Amino acid sequence: MTATADEQATTTVRGACPHDCPDTCAMLVSVRGGRAVEVRGDPGHPFTRGGLCVKVNNYVDKAYSPDRVLYPMRRTGPKGSGQFSRVSWEEALDEIAGRFRSAIAGHGPETVMPVSYLGTEGILNGLNVGDPFFNKLGATITERTYCDSGACTAYTMTIGATAGVDPESLVHSRYILIWACNMISTNLHLWPFVAEAQRRGAKVVVIDPVRHRTAAHADWYIPIRPGTDGALALAMMNVIIGEGLTDEAYVRDHTVGYEELAGRVKDYTPEWAAEQTGIPAGDIRTLAREYATTQPSMIRIGVAIERHAGGGQTVRSIACLPALTGAWRRVGGGLLQLPLWAFPVNWPALLHPELATPGTRVVNQFLLGRALTGELGLDPPVTALMVYNSNPVVVCPEQGKVIAGLSRDDLFTVVSEHFLTDTARYADLVLPATTQLEQHDIMFSWGHLYVTLNTPAIEPVGEAVPNTELFRRLAARMGFTEECFTRTDEQMMAEAFDWSAPAMAGITLETLRRTGWARLSLPPADQYAPHAEGNFPTPSGKTEFRSSVAEQAGNFVLPLFRQGSNEYQPGGTVDPLPHYVEPRETAGTGYRLNLISPKSHAYLNSSAGNQPAQRRVQGEQAVTVHPRDAAERGITDGQYVRVFNDRGQFTARARVSDEIATGVVMAPVGAWRKNAMGNSTVNAVSPFVFADLGNAPTFSDTRVELEPT
Repeated sequence: MTATADEQATTTVRGACPHDCPDTCAMLVSVRGGRAVEVRGDPGHPFTRGGLCVKVNNYVDKAYSPDRVLYPMRRTGPKGSGQFSRVSWEEALDEIAGRFRSAIAGHGPETVMPVSYLGTEGILNGLNVGDPFFNKLGATITERTYCDSGACTAYTMTIGATAGVDPESLVHSRYILIWACNMISTNLHLWPFVAEAQRRGAKVVVIDPVRHRTAAHADWYIPIRPGTDGALALAMMNVIIGEGLTDEAYVRDHTVGYEELAGRVKDYTPEWAAEQTGIPAGDIRTLAREYATTQPSMIRIGVAIERHAGGGQTVRSIACLPALTGAWRRVGGGLLQLPLWAFPVNWPALLHPELATPGTRVVNQFLLGRALTGELGLDPPVTALMVYNSNPVVVCPEQGKVIAGLSRDDLFTVVSEHFLTDTARYADLVLPATTQLEQHDIMFSWGHLYVTLNTPAIEPVGEAVPNTELFRRLAARMGFTEECFTRTDEQMMAEAFDWSAPAMAGITLETLRRTGWARLSLPPADQYAPHAEGNFPTPSGKTEFRSSVAEQAGNFVLPLFRQGSNEYQPGGTVDPLPHYVEPRETAGTGYRLNLISPKSHAYLNSSAGNQPAQRRVQGEQAVTVHPRDAAERGITDGQYVRVFNDRGQFTARARVSDEIATGVVMAPVGAWRKNAMGNSTVNAVSPFVFADLGNAPTFSDTRVELEPT
């Protein structure tokens, strides 16, 4: 049969990458005959410039994968077996509502617990889509602090909720310090701006325990022991202050607590820091002098900077450096953490915290394994669990405990997913979720300053529904009548931002439908120096070397990371001055190697961990070990090894390389357990302990040993 002209015609639909990534790429989807045939980057976008990374450039294959969950399914075999049979949406919704009501009748509403994080990041279908439903239900409130919670706490304590440096202005930087960030693998579209600055004469310095893809392109790579970055930052301040390299006028006019800070850092000498970090004292002095005297200087910190016992205080120390040197005075100078602070997201409309019952208990998702196995002593216990936008078997610590909890016969588990993930295999019901090609969404970004609209390119495949529709259906089944539970996707997009805010001037849903994306209404990148004259969004309006927020609120969790709350949550007193916190796990534990587990190059958390193309790029689960450490243990390159500690173990193929520092091993996160040798992955050995601020995780504060299998 010959195709009609309409069937042959190709249309282009504007979209946005939904992943937990700072780049939030603008996408163009080619559609022919109602079927998506290609996904490519939008070449007109000033930041992402037409590129898509290996995680997304074949997104059409994900949408049409033969492994997709396309219909509601009920478990027919033992938990973990992956045995399911198809049921109707009506049956599935009736069962969920009935089981939730039964659990609540027996134990109270807190017996229900939601889990969502690290998957789809859209404002509509991402982090907060289920919050109104679970707040109204009275379910356990969950904290989501896997990623940047500690860094955000420290950052806002020091310089406030500011976007900081415009990423596009890095082309004007003269000294770029990339700290704990493998930009080429995890923030790819920022790299061209760094490379352009480098071509113009800027010096690029990378600080990391691994000489990764980004470090290989640096002018100076500085290896550092995991968890000691705070010692380096404090020693840099010791040199900058001690040698009179501060910008005295900027410090005088736009900071508070300088004299106290100067007193604090006197004892943090380069010689002391050399013992902590493994970096020669002479190199520390050179770094401090170059950073202070080559302006504008710029620091880009990665998510990994917080993942150890003293991660919060590390960011407190780093956030002080640009004000000490006056780096904020110039375009391309300062600190880049999360530009998301510039977006006037209407968080109350997303979370609806007023629906939550005052006093409802809070459980951090980082502790999921212990919550499900009873080790937290929760009363009532969790007997009903709903997981969406997450694969906790892979991304949570204490993997063995998570699996043991999910295996409980008395736990009713619902998972909304694209695929039968390691977590979904333990579900009682699995629900089919749409991909980004099949749903409306609108995106802010935590890596640039553009709002992006995602328009559905195709009809939902099978019986998949967006998360927004899923919770509309569940709310109706539970008899919830509040207006927020009947909002259409169009109404939700209209509520997503404070459209009257100055940053949104000239941006409307109508303009976004035409253009797909728009830069926030801020000065152009070549003019954007928001703190040239101070104006920090702190209580004092200045960089606070001595933090008034730390004095008043202590340790807290920002509302961005906790559903059901729009207030800072006090958490005890915190030293208002930056200081050093040593790594929690040491060689004294009996395990001599420090394991770090960064994001994978080809996976995003666990997303794409089952996709054939991405698995070919990433390869099988591996652990990188220095030749000296390998030789001591009789390990050769390519050999399978057991990585273990008291918490668990996993098997990986050894990659022997001097790219890693001695005493450190690296195993990226993201591999699926069902595809791994030994049925365990890196988080089988990860600790459950929080860092010093913001209930941040301590994935990089992990001691292990290796031995040949």
